[in-house]
Amino acid sequence: MMEIKEGYIMKAFKDSILHLITETSTNLPPDVRRAIQSATNREDAGTRSALALGTITDNIRTAEENVSPICQDTGMPTFILHVPVGANQIKMTQAIHEAISIATKQGKLRPNSVDSLTGENTGDNLGTGTPVIHFHQWEKDEIDARLILKGGGCENKNIQYSLPCELEGLGRAGRDLDGIRKCILHAVYQAQGQGCSAGFIGVGVGGDRTTGYELAKDQLFRSVDDQNPNESLAELEAYIVEKANTLGIGTMGFGGNTTLLGCKIGSMNRLPASFFVSVAYNCWAFRRQGALIHPETGEIIDWIYRDTSPKGTEEATGNQEKKEVSPTTNREVVLTTPITEEQIRDLKVGDVVIINGLIHTGRDALHKHLMDHNSPADLTDGVIYHCGPVMLKDDQGTWHVKAAGPTTSIREEPYQADIIKKFGIRAVIGKGGMGPKTLAGLQEHGAVYLNAIGGAAQYYAHSVKQVDGVDFMEFGIPEAMWHLQVEGFAAIVTMDSHGNSLHADVDKTSLEKLSLFKDPVFK
Repeated sequence: MMEIKEGYIMKAFKDSILHLITETSTNLPPDVRRAIQSATNREDAGTRSALALGTITDNIRTAEENVSPICQDTGMPTFILHVPVGANQIKMTQAIHEAISIATKQGKLRPNSVDSLTGENTGDNLGTGTPVIHFHQWEKDEIDARLILKGGGCENKNIQYSLPCELEGLGRAGRDLDGIRKCILHAVYQAQGQGCSAGFIGVGVGGDRTTGYELAKDQLFRSVDDQNPNESLAELEAYIVEKANTLGIGTMGFGGNTTLLGCKIGSMNRLPASFFVSVAYNCWAFRRQGALIHPETGEIIDWIYRDTSPKGTEEATGNQEKKEVSPTTNREVVLTTPITEEQIRDLKVGDVVIINGLIHTGRDALHKHLMDHNSPADLTDGVIYHCGPVMLKDDQGTWHVKAAGPTTSIREEPYQADIIKKFGIRAVIGKGGMGPKTLAGLQEHGAVYLNAIGGAAQYYAHSVKQVDGVDFMEFGIPEAMWHLQVEGFAAIVTMDSHGNSLHADVDKTSLEKLSLFKDPVFK
């Protein structure tokens, strides 16, 4: 009888975790929505950042309405559970694994678990070390289950400093509060637009290298508008948000008034010989949610990050009246694939490009493969999209795009110029920009880099009208080469064929502004 009861509870617990995963992937919590709305209100109308924030707002709304992933990169699912004494953590882990597998099959999660040695994708988000589950016992009766879905683009912008150290633009950072200040400002600067700014950061001061990063990520579970009980850290948090937003990095690194939406700092003891400052960067798609679960029924009894105001109110849902955005002064150009070199040479940084026709996705595995092999598709005068979509196949065997935002492009810097030359590619789409080798390749071979809005997975999925096919499924769904017919796919030229790079310009000016904060503030 006890086994039957436990089985019933675990089934209900699994369903509750599946609900938690779905909510986290598809519905941003109110505190995050308010932060994004405030950023939208601060931004100058008609700018690239304003347009990006408008797209982000539409994407949030569409994801909630369609119950589809806000961003295609659903990251490494990380659970933190506080459970009563005596809870069966083994059974709970099994239930969480089952829920993860179901959520992946339903398209709420992208299959992201990859063998580190072979590169093989498990297909269900399960494998050694995935998902991440941390259990903690406490004296309360309920189960507190929290989940964060932190994508690879922002995860790659995490950074850890060992004090004392020398920091570009800021000079020496010592083992004191002011040194911590410099490290955090530098962490925001180095992320640029590659982590899908405007973002949030969690900071861990102290610990060892491992616990410092854990503490930093733990800070991301705090509410955006909470108050740090440590007065010194509360003052530093406010200072960082204020000053980071003067760096001019802006949304997606396009330049603008808002670069950072929130900063949360925690501290712990350390060894006398070590002083680490660990920073966990999170994109605007701040997907974290939590639920209180009844231990005797397995059912959700309350949500942690939802407001007390009734669902449906403007403040609770983030469905504020949409701010009017003035038309951009940048030129808008419509291109249909295949694209000629003459059309590309006519483009300049800042132009808004609308693409119609066939494009091809390609990420790390494909770029590495194409260096030594031919492409199964003709890429001449074509477009490569740095994207690992969420895909589902219907009963008739037809593939459908469920989420399709851009991935961080800088990872392809070692390959991109060579791939452009080898295959005659005219446009590369991604986010965060690329480096000097790619910029030189664009100029030499007549190509451009188009920056799509990071995280706007529903916005871009809507522009995909048909999936023509797929190659290299052995690489896994995110790394496969998908052939997509698009209509009205919008992106901004941020690197042109004349040697101009918005990303290099923003990096230079933001470094200059960063250097203004070199002098000590906290002593």
